[in-house]
Amino acid sequence: MDEGGGEGIRDRISSRGEGTLGELAQLLVDNPWMNQALQVAFGARDRASQAGASAMRNLNMPTGNDVDRLARRLRAVSERLEAVEDTLDRLTKELAALQRERGASKPGASSQG
Repeated sequence: MDEGGGEGIRDRISSRGEGTLGELAQLLVDNPWMNQALQVAFGARDRASQAGASAMRNLNMPTGNDVDRLARRLRAVSERLEAVEDTLDRLTKELAALQRERGASKPGASSQG
């Protein structure tokens, strides 16, 4: 009963607590006053967010969305630049190979002519 009884009591209390929390959550969701309060709170949060963004724009400061958009654009430019660098590296190698071939063929051509 030391450990087995302790586990049984803990499980029963835990399941009762979870059940009670579930019932409480359902009561809150079904309560029209609670729904209205949540809607008012979310509306206030949205208005406050919009007011903060407007104030930031009026101060000529970037908002969080502006910074995120800029970060995405920088990532896109970075990816394009990497592609250009890769292409430039490939072309440089090809040019070096062509120059080696041309240099190797010149001495043979001058001895024949």
